[in-house]
Amino acid sequence: MFAKKKADPQIDLEQHEFLETAQQRIKQKKRLFTHFVIFLIGSVFLILINKILKYGEEYDWFIWAILVWGFLFVIHVFNVFVTQRFMGMEWERKQREKLVSKQQQRIAELQKEIETEFPISQINKKKE
Repeated sequence: MFAKKKADPQIDLEQHEFLETAQQRIKQKKRLFTHFVIFLIGSVFLILINKILKYGEEYDWFIWAILVWGFLFVIHVFNVFVTQRFMGMEWERKQREKLVSKQQQRIAELQKEIETEFPISQINKKKE
């Protein structure tokens, strides 16, 4: 009865997009960090298998495995820190607008084609 009406916290659309983008970036960086930790543990594990357990002892195969895995990690780093700068939220928005305009143009062309093949005046005459 005497309680004040609580105001609903309103977040405008732009702030919501910023929050979503920030959450997405945090997830990407978290996955990158997890990949790095797994890479380090896996590299040590591969070295232990080759040197201590003497699996494939005649050849140091772990070097090639670590190099390939390291290359994949570098690609992951490039994707998170470089590609996302060029292909971030603004790039996605431009691509979306471009696709929507193409779709609208195609719809307009189809409507024009339909109107030329089947004019409304002829359709109304057939009904009468």
